[in-house]
Amino acid sequence: MDPFSSPSPSGGSSGQTIPSADVLMDQVKTQLAQAYAEEFFETVRSKCFTKCITKPGTSLSGSESSCITRCVERYIEATGIISRALFSAHR
Repeated sequence: MDPFSSPSPSGGSSGQTIPSADVLMDQVKTQLAQAYAEEFFETVRSKCFTKCITKPGTSLSGSESSCITRCVERYIEATGIISRALFSAHR
C-alpha cells in the first residue's frame, strides 16, 4: 500500500503492487526534471521579455525577435556550461 491510499476494509492487500525503489526514484527524477524545466523556461521567459520587449503589443518587431532568440540561446548555453561543470566536479 502506498502512503496515499487508504487501507482496504478487510485489512489485506487490495491487489496493488508496491512500486520498487528504482521505479519510485525514476518517478521522482522525472518530476524534478519537469519542475526544473518549467522553472528554467519561466526564468528565461521573464528575463528575456524584460530585456527585449520595449513596447508590448500584438506582435514582435524584428529587433525584439532577434533579441529574444539571442537571449534564449545564451541562457541555454550558460545552463549547459554550468551543468557540465557541476556534473564533471562530481566525478
